[in-house]
Amino acid sequence: MKPNGSACDTVIGLCMDRAAVFVIVPCYNEERTVGGLLEALLSHGYTVVVVDDGSQDHSWRAICAVPVHAIRHPFNLGQGAALQTGMLHALRNGAEVIVHFDADGQHAAEQVGDLVRPIVDGEADVVLGSRFLRKTDSELVPFVTALMLKAGIVINGLVTGMWLSDTHNGFRALSAWAASAIRLRESGFAHATEILAEIRRARLRTKECPVTIRYTDYARIKGQPMRNAVNIVVDLCLRKLFR
Repeated sequence: MKPNGSACDTVIGLCMDRAAVFVIVPCYNEERTVGGLLEALLSHGYTVVVVDDGSQDHSWRAICAVPVHAIRHPFNLGQGAALQTGMLHALRNGAEVIVHFDADGQHAAEQVGDLVRPIVDGEADVVLGSRFLRKTDSELVPFVTALMLKAGIVINGLVTGMWLSDTHNGFRALSAWAASAIRLRESGFAHATEILAEIRRARLRTKECPVTIRYTDYARIKGQPMRNAVNIVVDLCLRKLFR
């Protein structure tokens, strides 16, 4: 595969221009990690759309230093809103496949092709990353976080009717058609549940794909795994009570 993505992509599986794969990166105060992960994505030939969701650090400066589609929210709207902004931009600019990719360094650019392949091969409309399909991946998940995520799986199944092995993994891929059928209105962590409800409403074909989530020292310092897991379960319970 040539760096510019113009040749047949043997990693993805079929003949496809990698530039037609748009990777959406929502970013909020990630100046320490965003530059490096954008460079990694670009090195694979993907088109990258970064939505700076009102960062108050130097994230915007790091984003503008690399050749990506850079969009800036004037103030923080939430990850769901950032993803919706990025998807609309990607669809308007010819995306064939859209990938959601976190800005904190927990996702690996090398695994984007694994998520995209089932869509290109016609096996699925949406591919959902899971950290619980392989023992080597599940062993990396901190114990308390794993417990909270397992609780989220049960509550999410009750709320959406979709029973998955990892319901709140932000690493996912969608065909352009699937992305156009989904509308995210939840701006906070509840968007992860909403997107599954939207997938079921639109009767999209789904497939889970094993991915490795890297729980880095940086993420641990920020306290993201525990806080996110608690927020996920709280949001799911509220949606169940007040739907």
